[in-house]
Amino acid sequence: MVKTADLCDDYADELTLCRMELKSFGGKKQFEGPISTVKVFEDNVLVKESLKTIPEGHVLVVDGGGSKNCALVGDLLGAIAEERKIAGIIVNGCVRDTAELATQNIGVLALGSNPFKSIKKGEGERDIPVNFGDAAFVPGHYVYADEDGVVVAEQKL
Repeated sequence: MVKTADLCDDYADELTLCRMELKSFGGKKQFEGPISTVKVFEDNVLVKESLKTIPEGHVLVVDGGGSKNCALVGDLLGAIAEERKIAGIIVNGCVRDTAELATQNIGVLALGSNPFKSIKKGEGERDIPVNFGDAAFVPGHYVYADEDGVVVAEQKL
């Protein structure tokens, strides 16, 4: 795993910094991989579907619109991600079951935690570019995350 600081030193012109303060909740503090995306609002049905279908090693970027009203990821979805060897999950929203997520071998970044579960209507979009923190997360592009931050590149560096 390459540190984001080292990547920024060597590839500053090829990287976009996610300018959003995200907290780490997963057992892995450093992760990287090709991006897969979902855009939802207080509904995690597509998050679960994506975790069951995206390729091993990918990072699922969940644009939850920044809502802190409920959690979009918890220990059950974390277990699916861990079992399928998903590299990590980045959530523009909240997670729950944080004690359990901390024991799972996946990276999980989110705005915060909330014990309330989401609604289950299945609304939202998958595999589209999403934007938050002044960064564009485009399916197939590459994301690197560690204790220093999250950076996005158009290809693996």
